[in-house]
Amino acid sequence: MSAFVQALILMVLSATLLCFAHSAPQVPCYFIFGDSSMDNGNNNHLVTTAKANYPPYGIDFPDGTTGRFSNGRNTADVVAQLLGFENFIPPFATARHEEIVRGVNYASGAAGIRDETAEHMGGRICMNRQLTNHAITILRLVNLIGNGSLAKARQHLNKCIYTVAMGNNDYINNYFYPKYYQTSILYTPDQYAKILIKQYSKQLSKLYKYGARKFGIAGAGYIGCTPAMMNRFNTNKCVDAVNGAIIQFNTRLVTAIGELESKLSDSKFIFIDPPRGYSSGSHAVTPRHEAKFYVCSGGLIVQKKQPKINLGWRNEGGSRGNKGDLGAGIGMLIISGARVGMGKGKVGGCTSRPVCPR
Repeated sequence: MSAFVQALILMVLSATLLCFAHSAPQVPCYFIFGDSSMDNGNNNHLVTTAKANYPPYGIDFPDGTTGRFSNGRNTADVVAQLLGFENFIPPFATARHEEIVRGVNYASGAAGIRDETAEHMGGRICMNRQLTNHAITILRLVNLIGNGSLAKARQHLNKCIYTVAMGNNDYINNYFYPKYYQTSILYTPDQYAKILIKQYSKQLSKLYKYGARKFGIAGAGYIGCTPAMMNRFNTNKCVDAVNGAIIQFNTRLVTAIGELESKLSDSKFIFIDPPRGYSSGSHAVTPRHEAKFYVCSGGLIVQKKQPKINLGWRNEGGSRGNKGDLGAGIGMLIISGARVGMGKGKVGGCTSRPVCPR
């Protein structure tokens, strides 16, 4: 192939990529509800231990530490990019003026379907409150793009994508935390899942009434493989009882969103599976290069050298994954599912324990 032809092909490819990069988003707006897997700064000014606005969070993110519970992009960021948005969707806490026309992120670390979930951690924005915040956004949109007409604002909202990721904290910071909550005493796992899904369905129905039509609903993750759960159950393996409860929740959730789609006209619901890899009695995914660092209730305190959270990983069988951030999937395993080599003793009055804030 001649140098001229090679150069021509390169020019065509470059032009194609440039056009793609600057093309209009596939949808006019994107709204995000959820917990720390989606939070991009809404908890920064709350009085809470569920914060991520300090290093090493954000060490691989272009804007540095922002309040994302990740080294880099989170799930919502990646979805926004795949939809074609030039900028990340702003958090409700700081979204201003015309920014809200293309979407708002309401997610909050430690948030749950139930209002009391994670109250022992301090401030957090539960699902009901996130819906209230969305109602505030709608009132602003009425003036911005509806010329005072709610109907016109809803026409805009009908075209948007809505992702919702709830349920993790209702287990990790409620049902399986009997020190602070009685739900595990009052209900069996199946009863609790039924109660959660009933409330969750009402919340999603309210979101539909506000104008949402296209939903992406994320299933709860296998939190039985997180450091917090393994520490709480004093084991170095995934906790089957916890993951079993999650499976019951997700099974009921799939049925519920199918019923909602049948009942709510013009709605489209998609269930987003949690990351695969869990099997009964399995070890959690572990970092390929373990780093010793102390953990306090507020987050990570580095003992010697600041670790790169997006290190490659391996499971107990020795297979390896690729580097990446939380949004790409690998980071989710590193942050939420890793067994970390722990130092001994205390740092700044905090007892070291393998707990990562959600």
